[in-house]
Order: sequence, then C-alpha cells, then structure tokens
Amino acid sequence: MKWKAVLCLIIGVSSFAYCQQGKEEAAIIKVLEKESATWRAKDVEGHKDCWYVQPYSRILVSLPDGKTIDVPPASKQIMKPENMGNGGFAVNSNYKMSISNSSAWVSHDELSTDAEGKRTWSYEIRLLEKIKGDWKLVGQSLHIYKREN
Repeated sequence: MKWKAVLCLIIGVSSFAYCQQGKEEAAIIKVLEKESATWRAKDVEGHKDCWYVQPYSRILVSLPDGKTIDVPPASKQIMKPENMGNGGFAVNSNYKMSISNSSAWVSHDELSTDAEGKRTWSYEIRLLEKIKGDWKLVGQSLHIYKREN
C-alpha cells in the first residue's frame, strides 16, 4: 500500500512539473513572437516591453557575407521607429529550450518576409530572464544565412 502512495506522489509531482514546463515554454514563445511582430510593426513601446537590458546583455548579428554587428543593448531602450523593421512578418520554428528557474535560452529558426516579399532566413539564440514574473529578453545572437534552392 505504501508503494502505491509513493507512486501516486511521483506521478503527481511529475505531472505538475511537466505542466509548469509547458506553461513556461508557451510564455517564452509568446514573448519571442511579440518581439518579432513589434519590430516589423515599428511598435517601439511593444518592442521595448520584450526586453530587459542587463549589464551583461549582448546582441550579436552575423551576416551572410561574414560580417558581424555588435548591436549596443542600450539601443533597445532608445529605439526610433525609423530604425526598426520594414513591415512584413516572421515565422519562427524548431524551438529548442533550456529553462532553469528564472533564466532560459532558446534556439529557433526564423523566416522573415518583408513588405515587398523579400525573404530572410536566420538561426537565432535568445537569452531570457524572468523579471517580476514575466519573461524578458536579455540577449540574442542572430545568424542570417543565404538559403540554397
């Protein structure tokens, strides 16, 4: 009888942990989708809301020609619409996450399509922290590549 109680406890705790993990993953994906959409819509306040710049924040962009751009993280706090995306939309896929308490790293693929229909592919690594109960981006590494078709 004792082993049944222990088994039920283990199943209950495992189910709770799995549900919590799923909720955290959904909340993180929501932030990433919002960040992509607000950038393209030139929604300064919405985009700023996705970020929480820390002293150790870093934003690196590598371009298909091999150049790298080290974007100042402070730029996320003083953005101007004219320096943001140019309409269109993005589709993120292939999410892979590691969530540990109040921090997470996520990798995903992104296909961006601008307002004129030009498509850009990238691999992205996003670093997030839970700040006052909400997931916020604190860093990212974006690798744009040319797709061979």
